[in-house]
Amino acid sequence: MANGGIIGPINDPTRGPFTTTFTASGTYTSPGFGPGTATVLVVAGGASGGVNRGSGGGGAGGLRIISCQPIPSSSFPITVGAGGAANTTNCAQQGNDGSSSIFATASSPITSAGGGGGGGGGSSPVTPGRAGGSGGGAGASGGGGSGSIGTGNSPPVSPPQGNSGGTSVSPSNAEAGGGGGGSGGTGGNASTPRIAGNGGSGTSVSPYFGTAPQPFYQADQPNRGPSSTGIFAGGGGGGAGQTSGGTAGTGGPGGGGTGAGGPGNNAYNGTVNTGGGGGGVGAQCLTEKAGAGGSGIVIIKQCTASPTFQNAPGIWSLNDAYNYKKAGQWVNVAVSVDYLVVAGGGGGGSNNSAGGGGAGGFRTSFPGGTKLTLSGETSFPVTVGAGGAGGGPAPSTPGTSGSDSIFSTITSTGGGGGGARTPTGAAKTGGSGGGANGENNGSLTGAAGNTPPVSPPQGNPGGNGVAPAPSYGGGGGGGAGGAGSNADPSSGGAGGSGSPNSISGCSVTYAGGGGGAAQQASGGSGGSGGGGAGGRDQPTPVNATPGTVNTGGGGGGAGGGAPGGPVDGGSGGSGIIFIRAPGAAGLSASPGTNTVTTLPAPAGGCKVATFTVSGTLTTG
Repeated sequence: MANGGIIGPINDPTRGPFTTTFTASGTYTSPGFGPGTATVLVVAGGASGGVNRGSGGGGAGGLRIISCQPIPSSSFPITVGAGGAANTTNCAQQGNDGSSSIFATASSPITSAGGGGGGGGGSSPVTPGRAGGSGGGAGASGGGGSGSIGTGNSPPVSPPQGNSGGTSVSPSNAEAGGGGGGSGGTGGNASTPRIAGNGGSGTSVSPYFGTAPQPFYQADQPNRGPSSTGIFAGGGGGGAGQTSGGTAGTGGPGGGGTGAGGPGNNAYNGTVNTGGGGGGVGAQCLTEKAGAGGSGIVIIKQCTASPTFQNAPGIWSLNDAYNYKKAGQWVNVAVSVDYLVVAGGGGGGSNNSAGGGGAGGFRTSFPGGTKLTLSGETSFPVTVGAGGAGGGPAPSTPGTSGSDSIFSTITSTGGGGGGARTPTGAAKTGGSGGGANGENNGSLTGAAGNTPPVSPPQGNPGGNGVAPAPSYGGGGGGGAGGAGSNADPSSGGAGGSGSPNSISGCSVTYAGGGGGAAQQASGGSGGSGGGGAGGRDQPTPVNATPGTVNTGGGGGGAGGGAPGGPVDGGSGGSGIIFIRAPGAAGLSASPGTNTVTTLPAPAGGCKVATFTVSGTLTTG
């Protein structure tokens, strides 16, 4: 007799993400998941603003977001840092620092440093802003000098946990303090007359924890920077004015408190559980109060569990399970992935003073962007774009544009070819644009990048050529991180800088532009991220160099023209594609030259598929 098994309700055995919030210190225990990975936000307490006229705003608490953080099966402590208390006993004093917040696993702890107190105003010498997760704003001096800003990201971590405070101004009786730094931007600088610096902006965490409303996003408060959309760690505004009114610095988005403007006004506290800095005093100490820092917060979104802890209360018939699977109707669990897609770089132009090739388009979701959602147990084609060929010998020809790289709905456009010396040899548009040729019988204008346009931009324009005989020079190709440089009589234009990314587990720079060539000067250097260097014709010929393979770097432009000179442009570097998924996801990559690796701590458990050639990604 055939055994059909026990029949029961059909249920999905996987667990969805589970978010736990700590607004005060406590102990974290995995909520039925067992060991796995999580996305973790750790925000420290913000600092209070400085005391006395023209004081600096308090720095925001350090903010760190770690994806794929290992979670042990055992419990561990969580510390939520307090905000710095307002100083109410002494004049011309710095604000008090916020306290650190700590996610204290034994193997890979995360610590965010408390914000640095705002600088005290009205004395000479003035007390400076204090260093911290984000630094305090500088206080103004009654003697005409200005205090020092507090530095952010102290102690240093990567990516940075915060920014520095802003500077003050100190004309007599018109002092104004700088804004405290925020996790997303530096504090604003003060200006005359009596205009204090705004608090630095905080950071939106909605790409990690969802769009508003969420129960752990803090409600907007009057005279504080907005926070309800998921923004944390805004800097406090500086204070301004003494005997008459001044314009207070506004609190930075992310709960930063607004400073005080003029006599009789108190500064505002940072919003509780945002890590916002407090506002600085505007006029007289003690009678007018500085703003206290807002307390920190820790949010843990545990998204994967070991198979032992997966949950399947329903029971399936063996026959049904087999038939559903055979028909393609069995549940496939979707997986969210980050991506980096770099296209092939453009080739450099040929012959005299040619332009450098533009870098391949650079598009990524890591870190903090919108992930792609892929179906489980599905194969996806992956196209890695080739680099474009450099322009060949006479007649002068522009470089060939690189080929597109494609994964799912994301297309990065190949870099534009560098320009050549003929009327039809204009530089080409692309992910980043090619640099222009330097001979005046061709176009001297670099080509546009980010073509076709996407947001955020995938690249930048190429540089312009220069044509005063005999010092012709080609423009540099654009890069993912910056435009190609214009040529000048002493050098071809440098290639635009590439952009660093750590999706692979370590920071690597990709998509640098190719350097422009020169006839009798130095060729332009290649942009960081694999851009090739431009060549030179005289007095000592130098060949253009190609873009580096699997970086999307543009090729260097050729400098030749005289008999026997180096006339071929450098070819562009091929592109590359990375796909990063949680450790529980099943990933495979083909053909065999493409790989799947598991990252070590602190990103332990995440899997990264690396495609150096076109192939197929299979999930689940």
